[in-house]
Amino acid sequence: MLKNISSLLTVFAVLFTISLSAQQMNPDAARLYNEGNEKMKAGDYNGAITSFDLALEKEKDYRIYYQKGIALRRANKVQDAIASLNECLKLKSDFDLAFNALGSAYFQLGDYAKAIENFEKVESLSKNATLKEKVKVSLSSSYTKLGSSSMTDGNYDKAIEYLTKATVLNNYDAAYLFLAQVYNETANYDKAIEAAENAIKHKSKISTGGPYYYMGLAYKNKGDKAKALDAFNKSKADATYRKNAEYEISLLK
Repeated sequence: MLKNISSLLTVFAVLFTISLSAQQMNPDAARLYNEGNEKMKAGDYNGAITSFDLALEKEKDYRIYYQKGIALRRANKVQDAIASLNECLKLKSDFDLAFNALGSAYFQLGDYAKAIENFEKVESLSKNATLKEKVKVSLSSSYTKLGSSSMTDGNYDKAIEYLTKATVLNNYDAAYLFLAQVYNETANYDKAIEAAENAIKHKSKISTGGPYYYMGLAYKNKGDKAKALDAFNKSKADATYRKNAEYEISLLK
């Protein structure tokens, strides 16, 4: 069932695309910078990148490197985006938005450890309450990805560690769903039921079929046939889990 719930994970890439003031910037650089911002707003990312490159020929300014990095990522040139954002940080090492954008870029590449490293820098540096709250969601998603990967590798202790961190940061339904699965795998059935209940309570992206399925498995293994049947019957309403739930019901009859 791992394949089914892996597809539930989405990129919580909080990109703050802003027109940072061009004040105190070389006038020619500022003109090209503003031109790049307008092109980016219009969805012309390659055109924006060209304008930002021309602006950088006039002045090496952290704001230009940042906006260029955002444009590059939106143009799916993620490695180039990372390079531009790192240049931005060489000029302004405490720039929270650049770390946030770097975290999102690494998430997109599947390097979740690097994503976490950069998102955590946002938490420690930023005074923007909105950004700090949003980055918690990004961190939660990153830890959920690491938890999913650890579970696939059979490293259940690490999976539980990462997934628990994910739920502390944000009541992420997919993280609770993975926890329900891994606790079943480790025969910790009470915690599996608790995780499944939390997945249902905080349901946002997932269906309830998964949590009820893993809840049913936990009750079955605890020897509570009635509660197991009730959970499996609720699970089978979900097409993704129907065959598995019906099979478990057949075993309990």
